[in-house]
Amino acid sequence: MSFKHKHLLDLMDLSREEIQLILDTAESMKEIFTRSIKKVPTLRGKTIISLFYEPSTRTKSSFDLAGKRLSADMMSLSVSTSSVVKGESLVDTAKTMEAMGADAVIMRHSMPGAPHLLAESIDASVLNAGDGAHAHPTQALLDMYSIREERGKIAGETIAIVGDIKHSRVARSNIWALNKLGAKVRVVGPPTLIPANLEEMDVEVYYDLEEGLEGIDVVNILRIQLERQEAGYLPNLREYTKFYGVDEKILELVGDEVTVMHPGPTNRGVEITPEVAYGDQSVINEQVTNGVAIRMALLYLLTGGEKIEETAN
Repeated sequence: MSFKHKHLLDLMDLSREEIQLILDTAESMKEIFTRSIKKVPTLRGKTIISLFYEPSTRTKSSFDLAGKRLSADMMSLSVSTSSVVKGESLVDTAKTMEAMGADAVIMRHSMPGAPHLLAESIDASVLNAGDGAHAHPTQALLDMYSIREERGKIAGETIAIVGDIKHSRVARSNIWALNKLGAKVRVVGPPTLIPANLEEMDVEVYYDLEEGLEGIDVVNILRIQLERQEAGYLPNLREYTKFYGVDEKILELVGDEVTVMHPGPTNRGVEITPEVAYGDQSVINEQVTNGVAIRMALLYLLTGGEKIEETAN
């Protein structure tokens, strides 16, 4: 099966088979990690530009490493020191990148839909690295890969997403992907942080943490999105931690077979305790590693690199 999409803007556009193709390709890419020289010439001659309008550590460094391991020419455009601060429009910036010969542009923006506008403005492939509270497709894909790797399957598994669902682009992308792959999805959080009519996305909604985690296979704990919230959603963080923080006591209740995930960065002692984040049931570090493999797979599939079989030996 070939990947027929030019861009990766969200996961609603992808079929179950296309998501599985990305996961399978990432599995091949992860084999490169075991080599003494962790680099292949798959994207040699390709130019990939990172355009981040919001701060990022994990996603940006993961994409940078993914491109370098595939031998692409990587370039980062710092918005704070670019012509954007002088009033240059997104379309003008896009045309500049196109003139530089970009084959792919990785974009993060605070406005939902900004990557879609970019995709309409240039010929290069566009990868959405997060747009506002709308979507974060590569994070969801690495979460799917991590679940499949740890649990052996996704279909039939019960996954609880806990925390700030209302402001989370990670939650939306995870729900889309998990439903397509046959998982049972729950969301758990305070009523003020759960969007209205969320059941229409084929999820179960819980407002009590212990009840929401009963009988689950995976818990994906979200960071409280303080930077995207207006006042009034929570009395205070201490109150949130008391009712929705995942600690060792909660893990004892749900059982030692439950897999713990978090997209990072964590608010230590708020939504998750250090003991849980670094405990035996956690795959948070594996998620970081798998993020590189997923982004390698996407760069390969979207830019049409050399066949993996010819470069993976």
